[in-house]
Amino acid sequence: METIDFSFFIERYNSGEMSGEELQWFRKELEGNEKLRAEVNLRKHTDNVLKNQNIISLRDKLAAIEKKREVIIPARHAKKPHYMLYAAAIASLIMIGSISLFSGKKLSSDEIMNRYYKTYEPTSGQRSGLTETNADFTLALEFYNTHDYAKAAILFNKVVEGNPKDMQSTLLNGISNFENSKYPEAKKSFGNVISNNDNLYIDQAEWYLALCYVKTDERDKAIQQLEMIKKEGGFYRNDAKRILKNLK
Repeated sequence: METIDFSFFIERYNSGEMSGEELQWFRKELEGNEKLRAEVNLRKHTDNVLKNQNIISLRDKLAAIEKKREVIIPARHAKKPHYMLYAAAIASLIMIGSISLFSGKKLSSDEIMNRYYKTYEPTSGQRSGLTETNADFTLALEFYNTHDYAKAAILFNKVVEGNPKDMQSTLLNGISNFENSKYPEAKKSFGNVISNNDNLYIDQAEWYLALCYVKTDERDKAIQQLEMIKKEGGFYRNDAKRILKNLK
């Protein structure tokens, strides 16, 4: 059996270049391949470390240049007019104030969602439901993919009622309710996936539960949930870190 070299696909996935059928295929591969998931997370971490090292290196170079500049400038301009010094000081204060204003601004829940949220794209290849529920699941998935989340939720809920252990349908039922702004129902579904603790959809359920808290302006709960996601690692770690910066 031919072994797939995933290196090329991992780079495309981590850089956000995948879309459509390729993205769906790769997510399906991730669901059934623990070693592949570990490799994806390792490369993400490595890329972040390298980026941080580049930033530190750039800062060191700029600091060295600034030190040389401080030595040269006094010798050439020992007697700078007072009004120029005042103007420079005022300009610096204005710049610092502007940076503080924008960096300290907290985004609203809608602004956070617009900036960081992407609709979950499910895969239908792996099913945990009973045979008689497959028709309902397939139809529910069609409604979901055409953004008719109300009908999708009804059918996913029917599948879950027939098989409460079907965590894929439980997750999609929660996401359909989330997309339809029915957050209490969505929270219940995500909680069921998380408490099951033996399925492939816990990362997604934890992420969407955090988004529920963001949407309902429960900032303390959102921060706690996102901190947990950041600590555990996984697919949504970096997104959690970005949102946390706007919540704190």
